[in-house]
Amino acid sequence: MNRFEFARATSVAEALSLVAEKPGSVWKAGGIDLLDHLKEHLIEPPRLVDLKSVPGMQDVTAEPAGNLRIGPLVTLAQVAAHPTIRAMHTALAQACGEAASPQIRNVATIVGNLFQRPRCWYYRLASYRCLKKGGDICYAVGGENRYHTIFGDGACNAPHPSNAAMGLAALGASLVLQGSRGTRTVPADQLFTIPGGDPRRENAREPDEILTAISLPAAPGVRSTYASLREKTAFDWPLVSTAVALRVEGGVVRSARIILGAVATVPLRAAAAEQALIGRRLDDATAEAAANAAVAGAQPLSENGYKVELLKTLLRRTLRSLA
Repeated sequence: MNRFEFARATSVAEALSLVAEKPGSVWKAGGIDLLDHLKEHLIEPPRLVDLKSVPGMQDVTAEPAGNLRIGPLVTLAQVAAHPTIRAMHTALAQACGEAASPQIRNVATIVGNLFQRPRCWYYRLASYRCLKKGGDICYAVGGENRYHTIFGDGACNAPHPSNAAMGLAALGASLVLQGSRGTRTVPADQLFTIPGGDPRRENAREPDEILTAISLPAAPGVRSTYASLREKTAFDWPLVSTAVALRVEGGVVRSARIILGAVATVPLRAAAAEQALIGRRLDDATAEAAANAAVAGAQPLSENGYKVELLKTLLRRTLRSLA
């Protein structure tokens, strides 16, 4: 770990200024993934800027029209336990409640979970200069890839690691980003980017932008859930996961959002599976059709073909649970 300065910001403007003063500086939320990167020399910033003293960053508040505003420093444990989120935005509460371990969830923030870097061992090990570290090869293609992607363009095969991103994308959340050029709002399902253009970049956030708020729209009549399959029921990363939000009226699906996790470099929206549901009754045949549509086009690597059937089974069961 390199030597660095530590500074506390008391406003978003001050946080932006403190990072701009020293290029390469980074912001600190919970610091879980940040600490790993420091220890592994994946980053060596001259300054860490702590955001915990910025007002409003740790609040969950009701907005007009029934929307819910979540501050970026709200912990995963707080999101999972919040009564309104549990009742109205169940997929997000469940996703955050399954992330990591209880000890980590009490410290890790929702923004940290969103922007954490991939857990691919080739990226994390200093001895491999993979695409994400400026190299010219994805070692997973010809190496150990049993936990890697089954969808993608082949440039990088590290699955996206965020549970929170799954729930937010399924529920149509929006993210407010503030930087030197002003404030903008990005839909959660458009935040993350595939690695084809630049494998080192994973999202649309600019280096000088801070996520200042998450807005969850009111969703009357929407039922949602998050589910995953893991090798261990204790602290473990998902082999496959899904977040689903449906509006069902008179037994017929009127709208659907399905997000697939641990199978692509982004939280993957399954548009074909959504279309297989809309206008139909949510019975076994419809769930089967949607599950088949979700895996169409999958291109597993040498050791992870099992993910195709695993994902189909998980999605089929998840959809039936919402019937």
